Amino acid sequence: MSTRFRLLTKRFFIVLNLGIVLFFLLACLAPYLSPQRWWFISFVGLGFPFLLVAVIMFMVWWLFVKRKFALIPLAALILGIKSISVFFAFHLPRQFNYKKDPATIRIASWNVARFLEMKRNNNKGSQLRLKMLELIGQQNADIFCMQEFFHSRDSAWYPNLDYIQKHFNYPYYYYSHDNDGDNHFIGNVIFSRYPIVDSGMIRYPRPTLPESLMHADIRINDDTIRVYTTHLQSLQFKKGDYEKINKIKDAEDGMVSNSKTIFSKLRTGIAYRKIQTDIVRQVMDDSPYPFLFGGDLNDVPNSYTYFTIKGDLQDAFLKKGFGIGRTFSSVSPTLRIDYLFADDHFKIHQFNRVVRNYSDHYLIVADVQMK
Repeated sequence: MSTRFRLLTKRFFIVLNLGIVLFFLLACLAPYLSPQRWWFISFVGLGFPFLLVAVIMFMVWWLFVKRKFALIPLAALILGIKSISVFFAFHLPRQFNYKKDPATIRIASWNVARFLEMKRNNNKGSQLRLKMLELIGQQNADIFCMQEFFHSRDSAWYPNLDYIQKHFNYPYYYYSHDNDGDNHFIGNVIFSRYPIVDSGMIRYPRPTLPESLMHADIRINDDTIRVYTTHLQSLQFKKGDYEKINKIKDAEDGMVSNSKTIFSKLRTGIAYRKIQTDIVRQVMDDSPYPFLFGGDLNDVPNSYTYFTIKGDLQDAFLKKGFGIGRTFSSVSPTLRIDYLFADDHFKIHQFNRVVRNYSDHYLIVADVQMK
């Protein structure tokens, strides 16, 4: 009886291992398949970190139980090395040197979430806004890209453009907003301490959100570089959606109905980002200048979005960072969705992820140098 039980147990773990390996390999395919057509595999791709951990655990377990079966997860890890290499940065942790080398360019990017509070008052949101502004000043960045940036011309609301220009020495900026008679604006912005000699903006087509890809051509000494920033289609999660996610995590009643709503928004976001992603890639390929990119892609490294936009660009985090590099503070500790990229005209000297729970995103900053 005990022999039969051991046999059944072994078969169960072999089948379970094969199932996890299958889903892991499907997740590794997500960057190469169109999310509009293969949306299910894109879903699986979101679970890549957890599948990776499961595959590694099985490999270690088999090494102690039945060594030859460890070849199954080992083979999967070898096949998935490309996805692993963009998920985890293997450099030793180093403290960011805020004393900037004059030969380098410091670029930062941050989704500031409208600075949490838009109207002048003295509530908790306004106090947190001041901490966010202080953090911006501390970076001493030459170029600062911000997403979901709010500015108002109404004196009862916060004029964030004016404040940052005045207090942090950014005489030049390009802000993607429409002068439509309103006094309140939300969009992307590029601040610069070097002259902006040209700029441009492309609105993403409907049915995606009316976000934009924008660039500024910046004159630095005798060189001109181009800086891109964007904010791709978000999932439009509201407070109720995060509550549903928590219920799913806790296996509470209504898991099926809650999951339908979440998966519907995930599928829509994935499909719409595909449209925006292809535009970003095409536009950057046509850049006449060496370029940098700082933005919120709202997608993880193991995705069509990341692989397509990054292409052969350098990822500052992978070049100089360590670990997973989470940049979004909600839902899961595995979500790195904000990025700093550089083309091969630049050398990346250092990178920092500033973990402060002010916005729902973390600020990222890097020092780069023209080769």
